[in-house]
Amino acid sequence: MSPDPSTSDTDGDHGIDAVTLEILRNQFESVAEEMGQVLITGSYSPNIKERQDCSTALFDADGRMVAQAEHIPVHLGAMPEAVDAVRDRDPKPGDVFVLNDPFDGGTHLPDVTLVSPLAPRGEVLGYAVSRAHHADVGGMTPGSMPAGAREIYQEGLRLPPVRLVVGGEGSDGSEPGRERGTVNEDVMALVLANVRTPDERRADLRAQIAANDRAEERLGDLLDDHGDLVLDAFDAVVDYSRARIETEIESLPDGTYTASDVLEGDGVLEHRSGTDPEDVSIPIEATVTVDGDRLTVDFEGTAEQVPGNLNAPVAVAKSAVYFVVRCVTDPEIPPNQGCYDPVTVEIPDGSLLDPSLPAAVVGGNVETSQRVTDVVLAAFAEAVPDRVPAASQGTMNNLIVGSRSGSFTYYETVAGGFGARSGKDGMDGVQVGMTNTLNTPVEALETAYPLRVERYGFRPDSGGDGRFWGGLGLERSLTVERDATVSLLTERRRVPPAGLAGGEDGALGCNLIDGEAVDAKTSVDVDAGTTVSLLTPGGGGHGDPADRDPAARERDRADGKVSE
Repeated sequence: MSPDPSTSDTDGDHGIDAVTLEILRNQFESVAEEMGQVLITGSYSPNIKERQDCSTALFDADGRMVAQAEHIPVHLGAMPEAVDAVRDRDPKPGDVFVLNDPFDGGTHLPDVTLVSPLAPRGEVLGYAVSRAHHADVGGMTPGSMPAGAREIYQEGLRLPPVRLVVGGEGSDGSEPGRERGTVNEDVMALVLANVRTPDERRADLRAQIAANDRAEERLGDLLDDHGDLVLDAFDAVVDYSRARIETEIESLPDGTYTASDVLEGDGVLEHRSGTDPEDVSIPIEATVTVDGDRLTVDFEGTAEQVPGNLNAPVAVAKSAVYFVVRCVTDPEIPPNQGCYDPVTVEIPDGSLLDPSLPAAVVGGNVETSQRVTDVVLAAFAEAVPDRVPAASQGTMNNLIVGSRSGSFTYYETVAGGFGARSGKDGMDGVQVGMTNTLNTPVEALETAYPLRVERYGFRPDSGGDGRFWGGLGLERSLTVERDATVSLLTERRRVPPAGLAGGEDGALGCNLIDGEAVDAKTSVDVDAGTTVSLLTPGGGGHGDPADRDPAARERDRADGKVSE
């Protein structure tokens, strides 16, 4: 459902009436969505084609997000830093920049971002951004997500913003017969020489280039239809969202709200001599201050940078905060830079959420981001309890299986339980928090990789009990049919997803290799015939279990949610 145009300022500072603005806003979002469809349909890797682990967005010439596709929260909220990094490199029409450096516009190395200046008239009017998780970008293990990494150099090839496509005079494609920029084959060769699956990487990068090219074509179409009104609308939609989000924040009760939680080790600390893994906890603390129409989230008290790979770049931490703000405000507000302007994020230098080189960070994007989400949501639960669910599974359950020879690399995040809400049960077996991917269908997985799925189903009894049940976790078991390396980056194996308002905690997750429990974060070489199983956490329950409707409990038993 779109925002009601009648609530917009008609003929405001930008001279655009409400109906026209609503039409243009939807057209901007259609550009971003069409970019995503081009990328998904044009890619080769199942991780992008099937799981849709990618995101696309449209920015204006000042580097402000104007519209996004409904893709991956951790990608989208962090994209402005990528555009800023490219704008510092004096981009020209026809250029396409590639980057993945978490310390220069990126998030973690597998997320490769392409940024294209949009110049359908010969001058840069905006930027197209596509970000996709590539199944391998080099590093010490297949899949580029090594559990024991201690520095970023072990995690893969690191790319500052460089021109993958070189534009220049006459390369913008705005006139018949003019070609777009030329692929810089030297840069492409450098990338492909450092990855285990080069043919797949080349194809996926070309799909991203095509997605960005489509944005320029569609922006040109909009300019043909509406003229310079399009550029005025860029400003207007951002202002509209800012005004809406300020009103939403102003409706929250003023005050200061705090919460804390922990990560369960970083894959290094728990393996130090004499250390009991049960004693290794990495705290994340958040203080949320609501003051009128402004909101501040301060992470003072969060752990310092850690030796393992759970460090998260500032862009990732901010992305998690922005996601939570959208969760507790009106979801119909158009998502763009205006939603972020009234929000300030304060992070201590050198902390887990603002690490310094050469920190390893690959797990920060996928696991630490989830815990930041949990903590900030828990803080908001003090202010607006009816808007916040019990804790969801709080992990992406990263599973990577690949061959050191480079013959295949499989990556998956496995769904789990969604926390129960104040008036409704949690959802079973869904992606939560900072991810929004699909699963890899069994047929596609077994066709693309030397893997066989043994079991894929819900875990009875994994949702937290309460007046409303937490969602169920999953069990996903697969057998590796060739010698391979298995990497696991997971959480909620020791500290369960918390219930809310008297609800019980969700079940812990568990990782098994041939039936034996293994660490939450591990990389290990396995023989052909090995079976790897992930049992994912359930969501926390909401409300006193004694208040659950007896008829609902009967349905729970009939549906197999509980084993009793």
